[in-house]
Amino acid sequence: MSGELHVQNLGKSYRQWGSEWRRVASWFFPFIKPREEHWVLKDVSFSIGPGEAVGIVGQNGAGKSTLLKLITGTTSPTQGQVQLRGRVSAILELGMGFNPDMTGRQNAYHSAGLMGYSQADIEKTMSGIEDFAEVGDYFDQPVRTYSSGMQSRVAFAVATAFRPDILIVDEALSVGDAYFQAKCYERIATYKEQGTTLLLVTHSIGDIVKHCNRALFIRAGRLVMDDSPRDVSNLYMDELFGKGRKKTNNDNVGDASSLEVLSGVEENFHTRLGYRKEEHRWGNGGARILDYLVRANGQDYPPVIESNTLTEFYFKVQFDADYDDLTAGFLIKTHDGVFLYGTNSFLSTEGKQIISAKKGQVIIFKFVLPMTLNAGHYMVSFGIATGPQTTLEPLDRRYDSVLLSVERPMGFWGLVDLEADFNFEIAK
Repeated sequence: MSGELHVQNLGKSYRQWGSEWRRVASWFFPFIKPREEHWVLKDVSFSIGPGEAVGIVGQNGAGKSTLLKLITGTTSPTQGQVQLRGRVSAILELGMGFNPDMTGRQNAYHSAGLMGYSQADIEKTMSGIEDFAEVGDYFDQPVRTYSSGMQSRVAFAVATAFRPDILIVDEALSVGDAYFQAKCYERIATYKEQGTTLLLVTHSIGDIVKHCNRALFIRAGRLVMDDSPRDVSNLYMDELFGKGRKKTNNDNVGDASSLEVLSGVEENFHTRLGYRKEEHRWGNGGARILDYLVRANGQDYPPVIESNTLTEFYFKVQFDADYDDLTAGFLIKTHDGVFLYGTNSFLSTEGKQIISAKKGQVIIFKFVLPMTLNAGHYMVSFGIATGPQTTLEPLDRRYDSVLLSVERPMGFWGLVDLEADFNFEIAK
């Protein structure tokens, strides 16, 4: 079926043989090995069905771009195989394949021709490519005069001029302006509705969560997770910020011996109404988030919060070392992982309060905000970190720990109530 992709035991290594004779001899004598061998991708396997939207995340150098080059045939694999069914359109390295001395129009003709389209088909769609790219007179100027954003516009316009069965995008939209990004994602959404399979590589967790129904996490050339965008994004953030964390069997439960419920009743963290055992917990250690409390309209742990209600969020932290510069954090997401709002103690007080703690001390942090959200389910995350704002060191973070239910009568569309005022007057 068109739009299918199967990757089996895929790997790519770069070898140094030491001499041309040794490299040629290896063709006939398998026991002759290279002097050095560096695997940038190894033993990667997954399948994508028609119409799926899959995101790929990982740090720089993890092997994401290499994987896409192997899938599109730009680079040959050292091991494994790739099976594609249907017409593929790919935007890999920005402007890759563009001749800098040719105009945007000439490059569009050339690139579309390499994609297998006839001269007649290209002629019919060229005006659409020009209109979508919106680079004006530059369309007939050499590409070497283009900014990176203009190259991105033309590259995307050409790659999506005809609806592909599989669309592969590698960070190409990150250099574009917000207006053009929205335009691109609108076209992507349209193609997805029509059955196009999407493979998206980006460092933007928000884009993965919003536009993909599945995500892959690549670390050091290996596929370490294939799961929902929300769960993969949490692991990715752990990779970025939570290195060094030693997880224990008690990580999802507060320390019962030292726990005091904020309302005065002793109880374990995991028995709280709204607690999610699927939370993602990480950090470098040195502090532990023991407990939390949600209060609205004088009620603790309300099963439902009415929209626009002023709501208090408390969380209790015990410190295992002395700290001179602490930052408490708070985050709300939709139930499927879209970031809605986040802040911390530094931002909320404009840096006016410096928080310190001594070893063994317990501090209760509090955030208060109106729940100006539409009816639905939302997830709350808490965090405690130390150090300057530019290089915060996470001590303990509990992501997606609490599930909230918000209700309200119909009053607006969307997620957030911006409280628009309305009036009108009859023109004279």
